[in-house]
Amino acid sequence: MADLDESLKNAMGITGAIGVALVDYGSGMTLGTQGGGSVLDLEVAAAGNTEVIRAKMSTMQALGLSDAIEDVLITLGGQYHLIRLLAGHPGLFFYLALNREGSNLAMARRQLSDIEAKLEF
Repeated sequence: MADLDESLKNAMGITGAIGVALVDYGSGMTLGTQGGGSVLDLEVAAAGNTEVIRAKMSTMQALGLSDAIEDVLITLGGQYHLIRLLAGHPGLFFYLALNREGSNLAMARRQLSDIEAKLEF
């Protein structure tokens, strides 16, 4: 089992990681962040991606879909933004920004899933 700081540190160890945050999508607030620096304001990204999750959940409800979101991928010209909802911790998601050059999206998704499985509060 890993605590929040260790989990964030492990996520920053994913090849190509720019920054990572654990976000409460009820409030849009971060519970913890690592990385980002001058490249990415993780607090702003967390709030914005909260809106993405809320919109998708609202759309799913309107469509009558009773499924759960595993993750959402936003592909930019130079970055991947991966939003992974935590099945074991409802109301929370990991937000991971990756540099497209040199990162392996499939491996990053797998590693983030493994980090999620070990997270304990």
